[in-house]
Amino acid sequence: MDTFAALADPTRRNIFEYIVRGETSVSQIVERFSFKAPTISQHLKILKEVGLVQSRADKQKRLYTARADGLAQVENWVQLQQKLMSERLDALENHLRQQ
Repeated sequence: MDTFAALADPTRRNIFEYIVRGETSVSQIVERFSFKAPTISQHLKILKEVGLVQSRADKQKRLYTARADGLAQVENWVQLQQKLMSERLDALENHLRQQ
């Protein structure tokens, strides 16, 4: 699974947006959303696998934070699309000027 597929799920996207605000535990995420811990853990596993979040152990609990480079794949894709669109618009503008 890639970053886009992981974030396509609205629940995972909401969990990720929650984690971006600051380090949080699974129990805090469970309190915030109406899912049981195993479901949240599955979503966190996917977010971790695609590199959007990282975790660390703190005594009996696991804390999650967003990775600074987690959205690099999305950012690169957006930049490429912007570049291609700009090139297409420039070509259209040149074509219209020649008419």
